[in-house]
Amino acid sequence: MTSTANASLKKSPRPFSRFEWLVSGRYLRARRRDTFISVIAGLTMIGIAIGVATLIVVMSVMNGFRDELLTKILGLNGHFTAFPIEEVFHDYEAVRDRLETVDGVVSAVAFVEGQALATGTYNSSGVNVRGMSLSDIEKLPLLYSSTLAGGWEDWDDLEGVAIGVRMASQLGVTIGDPITIVTPNGPRTPLGSTPQIRSYPVNVIFDVGMVEFDSLFVFMPIRAAQNYFRLYEDRLREGFDELPLMATDEEIDAAYERVYTATAVEVFLTDPDSTWSKQLELEQAAGRPMVFTDWQRRNQTFFSALQVERVVMFTILSMIVLVAAFNIISSLVMLVKDKGPDIAVLRTMGATRASIMRIFCITGTAIGFIGTIAGFLLGLVLAINAETIRAWISDVIGVALFPPEVFMLSQLPSRVDPTEVTVVLVMALALSFLATLYPAWRAAQYDPVEALRYE
Repeated sequence: MTSTANASLKKSPRPFSRFEWLVSGRYLRARRRDTFISVIAGLTMIGIAIGVATLIVVMSVMNGFRDELLTKILGLNGHFTAFPIEEVFHDYEAVRDRLETVDGVVSAVAFVEGQALATGTYNSSGVNVRGMSLSDIEKLPLLYSSTLAGGWEDWDDLEGVAIGVRMASQLGVTIGDPITIVTPNGPRTPLGSTPQIRSYPVNVIFDVGMVEFDSLFVFMPIRAAQNYFRLYEDRLREGFDELPLMATDEEIDAAYERVYTATAVEVFLTDPDSTWSKQLELEQAAGRPMVFTDWQRRNQTFFSALQVERVVMFTILSMIVLVAAFNIISSLVMLVKDKGPDIAVLRTMGATRASIMRIFCITGTAIGFIGTIAGFLLGLVLAINAETIRAWISDVIGVALFPPEVFMLSQLPSRVDPTEVTVVLVMALALSFLATLYPAWRAAQYDPVEALRYE
């Protein structure tokens, strides 16, 4: 024992004195005959670092995955979808405008929707056709700003369509090429319904970054969609009886007033979690019978599964840190056994049992602290650069990691949550400290007479 430590012992009897820190620091530095113990301590630090880094990376990726999916899903589908009941939905524009006046509503969009088969140059695919006006498309920044080719100019006046980049690749079409859309619910004849078949040029190719939207949705002007799906009523105008007996088709069409309907209205809120408190207010503002379905109920199974997966992954990966904490116990037990004579000398110099216990607590906690900080820094770097690292590994091994066809997103998302990172750090430090208590207690129980008798 050095004279400095001896002096510190005499002058600093208080807990966590300079003497205790000096002795703990000396035990952390390996000497030649303590190399094996030092290796165990080093491996313990690495184990804790790997556990902490893995937890941070996995939780960040899962947070990013959930947030990205939520952003994409709610970027095109509203927090509420309002479907008409009892009455024909010919007043959809008025309903949309009334819903937008409700406090907490960002926007509302009316749309026409139907299933169809799209055929391109090389292939065919089932699609979801959605008709929307340009003014409503502009309320969806995710769609409006994701244009890769073409543009939305004169959208309402042109009978063209907008398709995703994956659908364009699958059908083998680009800007200006026609695609044929077929639905079985066409005009009725005495022999039944005939298929409705029409061709539309591709005016816009978009990429919203979600496989489902980029490969499934076909957007067209709302009036074109209403005509295609025959969502209208022909009402007689005044003067129909005055038509000549041999009236032309144009004269007969002019005698009718076509009243169009819509499928539903999407409502977007400032707070996605306020659906329960807003539903009654929206129902009253609609001014007509409608059924409101919120995004949480529509996607309840999916997001519940994600939440369960996050909890399970956190629990499983926490075992890595727990195993590393047990390694602290083993390394400290071996250190206590090796330092038996040193403990005896310290006791004869006046060190109390509490002081001995604190020395070994400091030693073990320092191992956990160093490993935790190293894991924190490593995990932060990996989480922030997750997509870059994924792309690099994919290029090196030639295998697509995180394929978008499986995970629905074109990139590996990651979002570091400071609260979760704090929980991981506190958990790692707490386990490291708890792991030191038993070895430190064993060290404090050493009898100096028995320890020096066999030296």
